[in-house]
Amino acid sequence: MIVDGVKVSFVGIDDATREEAANYVAYVRGRVSEPVKTISVKLCDDGLVDVSYTARGEKFERIRRITGEEIAPRQRAA
Repeated sequence: MIVDGVKVSFVGIDDATREEAANYVAYVRGRVSEPVKTISVKLCDDGLVDVSYTARGEKFERIRRITGEEIAPRQRAA
């Protein structure tokens, strides 16, 4: 299910509610500074849950390397 723009999936929990999913989204967002894409909640054998998430990285701009060498201008074919 999708809650507040985050895809939340439950493994081993069949009767998860939208409110419970919203709580997990709030939990992860409170601990992560990047925007969260997906959250996976898995029920473990000992009754605890394993929460894993995927976050979007920050965009970057490619910067060309500056070598210090002078580059000859392109010559046009006649």
